[in-house]
Amino acid sequence: MAVSRPAITIKTGSIQKKSGTSMPSKNQEKYYRLLKEAYPSREKVLTEIINLSAICELPKATEHFMSDVHGEYRGFDSVLRRASGGIKEKLRERFPSLSFWEVEQISAMISYPEETLSSQEAELSAEAFEDWGRQMLQHLLRATYMAGEKYSRSKLRKALPEQFSYILEELLTELESTGDRHDYFQAIVNKLQELDQLKPLLIALSDSIRRLSIDQLHIVGDIYDRGPYPDKIIDELIAFPSVDIQWGNHDIAWMAIMAGSKLAMVNVIRISARYGNLEVLENSYGVNLRPLMDYSSRYYRDAEKFAPRLPKDTAMSGQEKSLLNRLQQATAMLQFKLESQLIHRRPDFKMAGRDLLYFIDIEKGLVELNGRDYPLHDFQAPTIDWNRPNRLTAEEESLLDLLMENFLASVKLRKHVDFLLEKGGMYLKYNGNLLIHGCLPLEEDGSYKAFELEGKSYAGKSLLDFFDGQVRLSMQYPETTDDLATDLMWYLWTGESSSLFGKEAMTTFERYYIEDKATHHEKKNPYYQLRENRKIIEKILADFGLDPEKGHLINGHTPVHEKDGENPIKAEGKMIVIDGGFSKPYQAVTGRAGYTLLCNSWGLQLAVHNKPEGELDQTLGMITVKRLVDKVDRRQRVKDTTIGQQLLEEIKDLEYLYANYEKY
Repeated sequence: MAVSRPAITIKTGSIQKKSGTSMPSKNQEKYYRLLKEAYPSREKVLTEIINLSAICELPKATEHFMSDVHGEYRGFDSVLRRASGGIKEKLRERFPSLSFWEVEQISAMISYPEETLSSQEAELSAEAFEDWGRQMLQHLLRATYMAGEKYSRSKLRKALPEQFSYILEELLTELESTGDRHDYFQAIVNKLQELDQLKPLLIALSDSIRRLSIDQLHIVGDIYDRGPYPDKIIDELIAFPSVDIQWGNHDIAWMAIMAGSKLAMVNVIRISARYGNLEVLENSYGVNLRPLMDYSSRYYRDAEKFAPRLPKDTAMSGQEKSLLNRLQQATAMLQFKLESQLIHRRPDFKMAGRDLLYFIDIEKGLVELNGRDYPLHDFQAPTIDWNRPNRLTAEEESLLDLLMENFLASVKLRKHVDFLLEKGGMYLKYNGNLLIHGCLPLEEDGSYKAFELEGKSYAGKSLLDFFDGQVRLSMQYPETTDDLATDLMWYLWTGESSSLFGKEAMTTFERYYIEDKATHHEKKNPYYQLRENRKIIEKILADFGLDPEKGHLINGHTPVHEKDGENPIKAEGKMIVIDGGFSKPYQAVTGRAGYTLLCNSWGLQLAVHNKPEGELDQTLGMITVKRLVDKVDRRQRVKDTTIGQQLLEEIKDLEYLYANYEKY
């Protein structure tokens, strides 16, 4: 729960003894002098102590977890607008006298106000629409009370639309009034209708209810790739009041471009071509791909394995499909060349077995893989010098330089990556839970798998902390393209000890060029079997400083094959995997349209989203079923949360200042 308070930039910790028997250090004295400036009277300190203490006793507000949205903006937006069905569920719980269809209509109004208003205005007479609008206003005012009951009056006030804040405060105060006060209420509503402001007010009020319904939004990785609108998702996240992000492997690939990685750049273009999503690069981010398209068309011919994977309803000409086919091939070969160069300069990465260009017998058309030869299928490599397979031609060097200049010049992409860097991390400890996109690499016996680099070893929490620091370091120097930090961004995409990848090897080459499907298999880290074991998860939670009895580990990354009987709730409820198929290509194996997780003052609920038959209706949306994951014995308060612990520390500091105000 976010609270408004004065900004103090220097803080050295709370003073535990307030009797004056312990002398604060010089830094602490400086902090208390700054704190006193923020509260220029003893009475103001007292007021803030009372305010924060009262906030700590409010019920914990709702957290909302989403993962692996993969550019599917429509599904993401639909689920977020409904708070994973939480708004509708709360309306039914709090207002049992409302009919099923009344709840449906109020819920639709809150989630899609403009569309609902247009629909009602088209269906009803002018007089009936006015009556409907007045009734809807009262429903929304009551829903605002409902959504705001876990917040202080100050925060509720700030959530109301600024242009209507005074009017709404009056309406909320007089909603249940009678007699003369009721006439006062009706006079406000009459004037709103007379001035044609009731519709804007209803829209603004609906927006506020949605904002109040989710206090903290967690995105557990993979905003990018596959779907067409990752940029729209990030724009919406930027506008969201309180959000955090745990980087996914696909997010890291896009971030790596802005760190100067040409290898990540061609990989991102290849994936965008594979799923027919070049528009996000060209139109949304303003990257000119024409020189690369010309290069691809000149050197490559269509190949079956490179046919783009498009949604069934995609209208695309044969010429456009051919372009995507050839673009994939060109970027794949550039990727293999650049990856080979990285493997040679980073022997510590232990990826020599993936340097497949050096295992090809081009005359026989074979590639050696794990000691066995496999025929190459439809393998085209028109620009490779087989005496030095990973060498780029002069044309390719120039082309990649030009593409990188284009990416780095994208103001919008820079803004989005900066946002991911500011709000993101490799993991997050929040309210007793651990959020990680992928995994903690493990050995078969459950011990942490070590990553050895330059004579140092990293495993478990230290591994994730190391990767987090290197990501931030790489972003500081985009002009360097082959430094260790930037190369580690690629390792996070495909390395055996990467917590974001979690497999022995990425078999992109095999899936394109080898017919034997046994070679396509990507063996997962033992973590993905061991995470079914409660003791393993509890050990991980404890190693991150969390209570293993109360905490949970929340993952994304690997789609849950619920269609085949897999359960997203694992390790006796200690582990929850919430990658349930937002990405359309995965829905055939998951059998779902996504999972999300809700955590409120009473516990955890998994929301399972299923698409209705036919097209997604915005006013009805996805069908959501809730599953209880964990229920607490005692309703959680703000003081039990991560932010609550910070508030309690601030209260201690304020209490010390209150007792010693004249000293500073």
